[in-house]
Amino acid sequence: MKTTGAAIIGCGAIAPLHARAIASIEDARLVTVVDSDPVQAAQSAQDYGCEGLTDYRELLERPDIHIVHVCTPHHQHAGMAVELLNAGKHVLTEKPMALDVPSARLMQAAAEKAAGQLGVVFQNRYNEPSVRIKEVIDSGSLGNLLCMKGVVTWTRSEEYYTNSSWRGRWATEGGGVLINQAIHTLDLLQWFGGGDLLSVKGSVTTDVLNEVIEVEDTAHACIDFKNKVRGLFYGTNAYQVNSPVELELVFEQGTLQQRRDSLYLWKDGLETLLCEPQTASTGGKSYWGSGHSRLIHDFYAHIREGRRFWIDGSEGIKALELIAEIYKSSGSRNRVPQAQHS
Repeated sequence: MKTTGAAIIGCGAIAPLHARAIASIEDARLVTVVDSDPVQAAQSAQDYGCEGLTDYRELLERPDIHIVHVCTPHHQHAGMAVELLNAGKHVLTEKPMALDVPSARLMQAAAEKAAGQLGVVFQNRYNEPSVRIKEVIDSGSLGNLLCMKGVVTWTRSEEYYTNSSWRGRWATEGGGVLINQAIHTLDLLQWFGGGDLLSVKGSVTTDVLNEVIEVEDTAHACIDFKNKVRGLFYGTNAYQVNSPVELELVFEQGTLQQRRDSLYLWKDGLETLLCEPQTASTGGKSYWGSGHSRLIHDFYAHIREGRRFWIDGSEGIKALELIAEIYKSSGSRNRVPQAQHS
């Protein structure tokens, strides 16, 4: 069996999850890690028993590198991904796929012409409650979906931003709680809602960290889909703990609720537990969920079998487009019809 050579660019907090996932794939090997900080590159290379580099462009002509994981700050995703795709590499990028929608479209265009595939890490789609919810929606077993809500109440300290030069800035993070923390929940809402937006009205504020960051720490939105499903969203980094994400989906014949990462069905006056979170540690923060490894394994399986990975550029951009609509609505204080921006 041919070994798939992998590289990780960016050796920050999320990189260890990628490295562990690669190590658990039988026919894959982490060949190289890259970080612009030579100390970080050397330490990560030692930790993973591989080569360490400081310039990702050295990967472009390497025939032993087949898949590259982009785990860098947001503003670096698009440029790196386009270069890597043009060089024939498969690219798996952390969220958001780009800093903004125009940059994401450049990535899409590069992927459409490339020999390699582009995948976007929206690992919450692989968490068991998300999988079960989508199965119920697609099967129609509870009738049509009527409405849904998603609530993210997390915390980010002043030090979280001051210790990292790229966070909290429009030019490098692209936004605040919407594009960094709550993007996974927004992606789930648009995925559950069918993806076709009718209109969006939202607002963003900086409730706690206005002396520290340029971007928002709190946001809410009312999202109407073309299939008449309505989604409500609230997200904040101004809480004092990281609470589990809450989801509720109301159907004609019952309601699904995700609470503390468990999924419940309320139907005919009775509540039934459908699934519980995994108890084994994922090696990351508890609220990240357990989907990272599943997504990475699935991406590698698609590459190995020559199949198109399903969370590609066209899927990855949808959450960014929704976020852009919320920002536009907040700026204008009016509901933004999606048709005006298509």
